[in-house]
Amino acid sequence: MVKIKDIYDYIDSIAPFSLQAAYDNSGFIVGDINRNVRRVGVALDITGQTLLIAKRLGVDLIVSHHPVLFEPQKSFQSGDMAFELASAGIAALCAHTSLDCAAGGVNDILAELLDIEKPEPFPTAEFPSGMVRTGFLHMDSGEELAAHTGKMLCAPVRYCDGGRSIETVAVCGGAGGSCLKEVIDAGIDAFITGDASHHHFLMAAQCGLTLIAAGHFETENPVVPVLAEKLRLTFPDIEFSVIEQELPVETYYPDILR
Repeated sequence: MVKIKDIYDYIDSIAPFSLQAAYDNSGFIVGDINRNVRRVGVALDITGQTLLIAKRLGVDLIVSHHPVLFEPQKSFQSGDMAFELASAGIAALCAHTSLDCAAGGVNDILAELLDIEKPEPFPTAEFPSGMVRTGFLHMDSGEELAAHTGKMLCAPVRYCDGGRSIETVAVCGGAGGSCLKEVIDAGIDAFITGDASHHHFLMAAQCGLTLIAAGHFETENPVVPVLAEKLRLTFPDIEFSVIEQELPVETYYPDILR
């Protein structure tokens, strides 16, 4: 029988937990790591919706990208996801920044989706192992790159146009704003990430960098089916299911903009 520890060891081999950022909480978080496992759900986040689907599927383990416990807690009560998982007898294994940095992980999948050529890890002060990927993609303008990004990810995007044609591109799924200054200093033409703040856009515009924010979920979720397929091929006797997620986020357009 396959144990959760076997799945943990496999994920550690392709996305080493040692690569995670100091602030992160990747690894085995809830349950008994020596328990036998028959059904596994793979998801971006562990939410109430995820848990309901996992119960319906009868899974023993959820493998997620975002940790179900991120910051220290002093209590675990009804309603807390870790408590609810334990109560349901469902374990949780989470690969967050370790999967962002890993070869074939979040950012390699994102670069592939966006047709980035020759993507390579880009070490930064926060992620010396190289979370960001840099490569080549010719676009005549930041607007053209934004349109391409939105089309490839099927997502609305926010952007500022750096005012020059694009040859070199950096990508970082999720919240990559902390790497912005190093991307600018490297002379890269454009940076595509999930989240970017008002001040990130101001800095990018001032420095002539095209900055595109394509959504945290939209830039990271593509790794979920890829990870599920890798697990399925490695553990053919286990049933793996991708747990789809609905974002609790709506976009409202006032009548004046319709």
